[in-house]
Order: sequence, then C-alpha cells, then structure tokens
Amino acid sequence: MDDEDPAREILREYLAREESVQVVGECRNGFEAVKAVAELSPHLLLLDIQMPKLTGFEVLELVGRELAVIFVTAYDEHALRAFEVNAVDYLLKPVAPDRFRAALAKARQRLLARVPLPVAELLAAARPPGAVIERILVREGSRVVVIPVAELDYAEAQDDYVGLHRKGKLHLKQQTLAQLEASLDPARFVRIHRSYLLNVDRLARLESEGEARAAVLGDGMRLPVSRAGYARLKALL
Repeated sequence: MDDEDPAREILREYLAREESVQVVGECRNGFEAVKAVAELSPHLLLLDIQMPKLTGFEVLELVGRELAVIFVTAYDEHALRAFEVNAVDYLLKPVAPDRFRAALAKARQRLLARVPLPVAELLAAARPPGAVIERILVREGSRVVVIPVAELDYAEAQDDYVGLHRKGKLHLKQQTLAQLEASLDPARFVRIHRSYLLNVDRLARLESEGEARAAVLGDGMRLPVSRAGYARLKALL
C-alpha cells in the first residue's frame, strides 16, 4: 500500500520473483488500504507510513493484529526506533532486493508462528513524546469513520471496546479506555470514573448527593464520578 506508483512497481517486481506469493490488491491511500484488507483478507501487508488520507500507522490501528505487516518508509528516526523495539520489520526506500527478501522471510516466519503484531505498543512507541491525536478512527466493516477529537463528548469502557459518544451517536472501537486516554490531550479529557472519560468542554455542572457525584453534560446526560475522578476533575477546572 503506497501512494507512489514507482515504489509499488518495484515491490511488484520483487514479489513476482517469489514463489507462493500472489498480489491480491494495490492501494494508493489509507482508506483504500483499510477497505482492501476488509474485503480481501490478505496474509501480508506492505504498508507505507506516509500516505494520503490515513497514515500507515492509522491503517495498522484499523486492520488489527491478525496479518503480517512490513512497513515501507523513507527515513524516520522515531518510527524506526518503534519498529526495532517491537520487532516489526521495515524497509527503507529505495528498497534493496536482498533487504526485501530478508523482510519477506521474517514475515513468513511470523505468519507460521501465528505471532500477533503488538499494535497498541507499536502505535504508542511511534507517537512522538507529548504528541496527542486530533482525530479518532473507527472501522465499521470496510468503512472508516473519522471522529475529530473536539467532537467527542465522552468515552465509555465496554468490555474489549470503548464506546465513543458523539452528537448522540455511539461508535464502538476495539481499544481499551486507558489506551484512548493516553493518546488524548490531558488538558481536555479527564478520567472521571474507571469506566468514563469526559471531554471537559461538555461539562455543564457537577452534582452531589451524599457521597455520590455525577457530571451533568450540556445535553442533560449524567455520568458517574468517582472520588479519584472528582479530584482529577477539580484539579483541571
């Protein structure tokens, strides 16, 4: 998956020399890549980092852990450190034939051993220190829903998913609440309860009844606030 035709041609040429390899699809941008993975279920993804619409890291977040991935990228010191720490293979452009064969061999070994990609760890390591996300991506079938962070009202833990509440609609994303919290601006989002993460811009008022506390949003929605969550919220306001 690469937006540059010459780069895809080189990879296609290398793959044609390999036995037992079939190219099932090519994509020019991140949205096409997510759709192709959902529809074609490939075993291996050759994924550029810098692509239009979605980055390679965003595509990886959406397609999951069940396939092997080789990243293809121009030099990026921070991203390369993230790959090396998490034992994820990568190819630097321009891609040399011997390096490509070595990466493909490692990908085959990963597939045979059924070793899942450490997606969450890789994404965290690849994010520059102090950087926060400005949009949340949710895969719904072969479709990608883009939620600007400013539009998120609150997030709710739901087993292995987070429920993202936005403008009266609910979107489910396979991620933990802690992982989502770590990627958001702590000056805008606060963990008010072990199961709830609140956009403080949506808070209308705090209510107390005995030891029970609730955050009341502008639309009237009430969310429970724990003792620790209340202290975090008061420190932020």
